[in-house]
Amino acid sequence: MTDTLRHPGLVPGSTEPQAGALGEGWMPGRARHEGEVRTDWTRDEVRALFDLPFTELLFRAATVHRAHHAPDEVQLCTLLSIKTGGCPEDCGYCSQSAHHGTGLKATKLMDVRSVLQAAAQAKDAGSQRFCMGAAWRSPKDRDIPKIAEMIRGVKAMGLETCMTLGMLDADQARALGEAGLDYYNHNLDSSPEYYDRVTSTRTYQDRLDTLAHVRDAGVSVCCGGIVGMGETREDRVGFVHALATLPRHPESVTVNALVPIRGTPLGDMLADTPMGKLDDIEFVRVVAAARIACPMSMVRLSAGRESMSEATQALAFLAGANSIFTGDKLLTTGNAGDSADAALFAKLGLKALEGEEPMRVAAE
Repeated sequence: MTDTLRHPGLVPGSTEPQAGALGEGWMPGRARHEGEVRTDWTRDEVRALFDLPFTELLFRAATVHRAHHAPDEVQLCTLLSIKTGGCPEDCGYCSQSAHHGTGLKATKLMDVRSVLQAAAQAKDAGSQRFCMGAAWRSPKDRDIPKIAEMIRGVKAMGLETCMTLGMLDADQARALGEAGLDYYNHNLDSSPEYYDRVTSTRTYQDRLDTLAHVRDAGVSVCCGGIVGMGETREDRVGFVHALATLPRHPESVTVNALVPIRGTPLGDMLADTPMGKLDDIEFVRVVAAARIACPMSMVRLSAGRESMSEATQALAFLAGANSIFTGDKLLTTGNAGDSADAALFAKLGLKALEGEEPMRVAAE
């Protein structure tokens, strides 16, 4: 592994630096650890990543990224809300909660044909993965056969499938796995310490239990969180640490920037304030730390990308982000759109990923 993580200051055939080549900031043994897949990260180690000079952090993240991923390839994903609004959870960021007065109209679960039509359009636009989200605390058993039919229909088109339906029990996770589901998304949202300031209707352990059921069912995990919710850097350290110390890293790590929506507790608190948007450099730090801590995972730029400059997105790609949601809409919020993404990719010399993700290849 160390041969693929060659730093320009290393003695050929060694992990030790040439005298003075890396300066006083070089830490002995760094090349032996960064880029290795490990789940025993300490908070101090993750905190040290965040505290690095920004350019050094970017360099290290980019080096790790190139050890496991093609640097010019970005996975395109599409997200469809198959059941909108009316959720009994009280997540402070979410416009779909029945607790919040956002004016969002609740809908019933979409019919299978409409979902498959949307999937076909996503494939035509170049997406590799089709993600379907329902605003539930957890699905009812009666909904599982219809969900399974959606999964089978989307897979038949040659697309990867992903679902996010709230909490799952073991039997529900198994049924989705038997239908052929590739990924299940269930985010940790933030650090364990900050979590109860985001929602009170389920616990951090509830989320971990769902992830365990998904793993046991043989389904790959998509898991991440949201930054810019008024949390501190230490909470962002805790968030990355929580992902990096899961029994197995998520195959996909999602990094969302809060989109403050009026009518939600966090939206009302943060909208039109300096805290309503996380500093771009700090956001890229989160991406870079996630890349180093979860080296083989796909790191996805998710919500909030529509308000990011091209320069910020370019820095995030350099830091190891290699997956995006494309299209004009994410669940209930706006997104950059296919044409804007195509123009950005052309400007940056990026192309859509066509092959398998590294963690899935390694598991075969």
